[in-house]
Amino acid sequence: MELPTGFIAEMREIMPEENVRSLMAGLTSEPSVSIRFNPFKAERESVITSLPSEISGTPVPWSEYGYYLKERPSFTMNPLFHAGCFYVQEASSMFLEQAFRACRFDGPITALDLCAAPGGKSTHLCSLLPRDSLLVSNEIMRNRAAVLNENICKWGADNVVVTNNTPEEVAASGGSFDLILVDAPCSGEGMFRKDETAIKEWNERNVGMCALRQREILETVWPLLEPGGFLIYSTCTFNSFENEENVMWMIEELGAEPIAVPVSDGWNISGAYSRYSIPVSHFFPGTSGGEGFFLALLRKKSERDNRGRVFVPSRISSASGVYREWLKDPDSFVFVEKNGIVTAFPVSVSERMIHLSETLRTVSSGIQVAFQKGREWAPSHALAMSRHLNRDAFPSASLTLQQALDYLHLNAIRLPDSPKGFVVVEYGNVPLGFVKNVGNRANNLYPSGWRIRKDVG
Repeated sequence: MELPTGFIAEMREIMPEENVRSLMAGLTSEPSVSIRFNPFKAERESVITSLPSEISGTPVPWSEYGYYLKERPSFTMNPLFHAGCFYVQEASSMFLEQAFRACRFDGPITALDLCAAPGGKSTHLCSLLPRDSLLVSNEIMRNRAAVLNENICKWGADNVVVTNNTPEEVAASGGSFDLILVDAPCSGEGMFRKDETAIKEWNERNVGMCALRQREILETVWPLLEPGGFLIYSTCTFNSFENEENVMWMIEELGAEPIAVPVSDGWNISGAYSRYSIPVSHFFPGTSGGEGFFLALLRKKSERDNRGRVFVPSRISSASGVYREWLKDPDSFVFVEKNGIVTAFPVSVSERMIHLSETLRTVSSGIQVAFQKGREWAPSHALAMSRHLNRDAFPSASLTLQQALDYLHLNAIRLPDSPKGFVVVEYGNVPLGFVKNVGNRANNLYPSGWRIRKDVG
């Protein structure tokens, strides 16, 4: 690996030579592989059992749900991956969990993940948010927003609005948030050992442009933060221009208060290494068990009510149909029929979710439960992915590994022992989706855009 000379010179300006040598060695070492479990879908042990035994590793110390693997398996060929039982995410990014816990929320909140694709941090927040909370997961690029939506859907959350807007459009929506996560577009220095393109595209001018754009984004969304609320700022880069200097800019220009995130000495996480003495966290490849990553937690100065936000129950008229019984707790949802689609919104946040869906360019919101097909309502794939699916509402069929891969490949499968009609197909007791069994065959209802394209044997 030939690193840019300008990058090496920059590192020597901000850290001791010993640290520079350690960083250079780390960038030439093999990247670590890690996954994060979905606590709502599968036990940790069942996911680990689904992986080759020889690659089983150790827990990620700063995440309750993170786990290192000794090597990278073929996740594509693991049905539990497609079912949303775990997410493949580099370990450093899982430090978000510690920053979230440092906020000490003790009631429902409204959160915004501004630069959310492909969905690692949003799905992580789904596992951390208090009950009756709401998450807006936004991505500016349309194609990346589609990937984000797929990952949110597979995670099975019901309290997420996935949007496709610029920061300026989000700011104009009039929303307000208790927590804002800005995982900012950056020069990508922390991804050097995983992405050769990041090395080729690096230059001092691009670093400066990224730092400037990051400030523009932060300045745009800062007014959306509730007084006393928290902003988590992160990048996958090392330089102080995009990291410490931007944090200092927020302190001096926006009045932000830096908050220390507790760390353990054994985690090998570094603090600030520029001329500023502020509480921030740096991860270095080869040292802290992940890729390059930077995180700072900031608070908008003001007293806040520690009881958390109290949501007013929705007054929206709820639709009624056979689909209500497809959720195991239907009275906890408002069902809205629109354009032949039924969506379920949690009662506690339904009004805000519907308002946001009408204000922002929305990709998805709540749980898409059903769609009209001729004279009947057909179950949506999002229903199968939801942790609120009423498993007793449909017959189910347990698939072998080969059958599961065939299903995910959109190949035809046969279920001679299943009744006719809509059937939930499962692998390892986890739903993969629906088929419509017509007797001699089962029509595959897996989303065509999500099908796996590798040879399934």
